[in-house]
Amino acid sequence: MKAITFDKYGSADLLKLTERAKPLPKNNDVLVKVHAASINSWDWELLQGTPFVNRLMFGLLKPKKINILGCDIAGRVEAVGKNVKHLQPGDAVFGDLSHENWGGFAEYLCAPENALVLKPESITFEEAAAIPQAGLLALQGLVDKGKITAKQNVLINGAGGGAGTFAVQIAKCIGANVTAVDSSAKLEKLSLLGADQVIDYRLQDFTKNGCQYDLILDMAAHHSIFDYQRALNPSGVYVMVGGSMALANQLLLLGPILSMFSNKTMGVLLHNPNNKDLNFMKQLVEDGKVAPVIDKRYPLVEVADALRYFGSGQAIGKVVITIENACNI
Repeated sequence: MKAITFDKYGSADLLKLTERAKPLPKNNDVLVKVHAASINSWDWELLQGTPFVNRLMFGLLKPKKINILGCDIAGRVEAVGKNVKHLQPGDAVFGDLSHENWGGFAEYLCAPENALVLKPESITFEEAAAIPQAGLLALQGLVDKGKITAKQNVLINGAGGGAGTFAVQIAKCIGANVTAVDSSAKLEKLSLLGADQVIDYRLQDFTKNGCQYDLILDMAAHHSIFDYQRALNPSGVYVMVGGSMALANQLLLLGPILSMFSNKTMGVLLHNPNNKDLNFMKQLVEDGKVAPVIDKRYPLVEVADALRYFGSGQAIGKVVITIENACNI
């Protein structure tokens, strides 16, 4: 099989198209012919070996545990291990393999049965591959951590990315008033997704404009913890999904202390891939309440270009990798 591999941390130039033996499923695994995968921030960061915690997890000087990127995949089951109970050859599936062995930027991979769910029949493999990690980050940030309710004033910072575009749609489904923050090139799309107000972060600092919000979901955190605290209503909630490690450390150390002296809650979302939430996202998509936003599609041989584009920050929604000869139906 063909796969895009890397054996050093650094730029996308280090990625190689290689030939690998098709993997064999273990007892609890299924072999999946990958039809599509999508890029997440974690792919971009792991390629570069940043932040440092990635090196602690995957290899200090070079990647040892993962050498094929790609957590979010969609494809068709080709073979199953002897203990697999719920999936069978021919099933169209999708899932987030970030707690497994990744491997999405390849023609085949093996994954535990419990990391995958059946793909919605109404969408393509490309659309399915765009959902798992970004969709669950948005859902868990808004619902589990943010405790969102109808009629709240919700601000989503970095709303034009993969998780952000899902978050705008989910928040509107719940009935919130949504302010979306991103670059000017993404604001029109965010309005079309349902955002009630949009802010170009280059022209206006939402932490200094005098507005306060019930919930701030932050995909691109770079202000100080005190800036965000100022932008919250007296009982508001701030949830960091992505951004600088410096702020994450601030939140982990100071967040509980600040919460002791006010009703404001400030914290960091820890991503939790699970089938319950993925099936919930699947239902939202099947009901037509949420739709993945795909900016560009690249073939497997152009993964390096896809990652460069993703890293530029220009993408509106998701960047998807389509595997050659995959039939997207």
